Amino acid sequence: MTILPIFVVIFLGFVLSRWGRLSPAVAGEVNWLVFYVAIPAMIFSKVSAAPFAGRFSLSLCLGVVAPVAAAFVLGLLLVRVLSLPREVSGTFVQSGFHGNLGYIGLAVAYYHLGDAGLAAAGVFAAFLMFAQNILGVMVLAMFAPGEGPRPTAGFRAKKILANPVILAAAAGIAFSLSGRPMPLFAARILDIVSGMALPLALLIIGASLSFSLLAHTWKLAAAAGAVKLLFVPAVGWAVFSALGHPPEAWLPALILLAAPTATITRIMAGEMQGSTELAAAAVSLNTLLSALTYIAWLSLIG
Repeated sequence: MTILPIFVVIFLGFVLSRWGRLSPAVAGEVNWLVFYVAIPAMIFSKVSAAPFAGRFSLSLCLGVVAPVAAAFVLGLLLVRVLSLPREVSGTFVQSGFHGNLGYIGLAVAYYHLGDAGLAAAGVFAAFLMFAQNILGVMVLAMFAPGEGPRPTAGFRAKKILANPVILAAAAGIAFSLSGRPMPLFAARILDIVSGMALPLALLIIGASLSFSLLAHTWKLAAAAGAVKLLFVPAVGWAVFSALGHPPEAWLPALILLAAPTATITRIMAGEMQGSTELAAAAVSLNTLLSALTYIAWLSLIG
């Protein structure tokens, strides 16, 4: 029950968009504010305040990448087995491993685990986002049509390195390791800015949902969802258990791995000649299904 309000707020965003109260223009501006200001402020605030030196586990941070890599390989195999056309293949593979960490994964971690869970999830998210961006750019480039502009090295580097959540988590880790106290004035500013991050993020997710394309793409979207919502967290559970860590140490990571397909997959598909239709359908369907799969995963772990 701790995460059900998250999906109620997402539904509210969907309703507001259909009523014209959260138009695409407004949602786009708010999305920029959330992605580049509020979410990074929240991540930096929570990670910098955590005792990082005593709680950091390199094996877990590296282990969280393994399920994403496994989904990448599985996606490539499914492309061959299903004989998918080139124009949808890259988007299909990416939809199966690129999770919505910043908006949904972190929200679930916070409302289910509190500040400590959010701080841990922020660190895991930096490693995951780095891996997701690398593999996302790679697979879209692999299946990009021969004609048209190819992604430049600068474009790829920007997608991989210039992620505000990665930068905020890295800065928070550095500040935590410095051992310096956060000035009260700065801490209050971060608290105020951070406070708008998750509510606005959830409303924006709801406003971005569109189910009109599912009639033609629901089978591929559902297949990508099975990989993202079931296979990825299952592999994560197996990897973390094999590493010997207790569930409380890796639950924030599993929550991130169970996140539905990220909205940025649609943007990347558009920029790199992928299928924006499949990406939009996968985001919408898998966000809806994640309400059920999150309840199942969290109930299994206890």
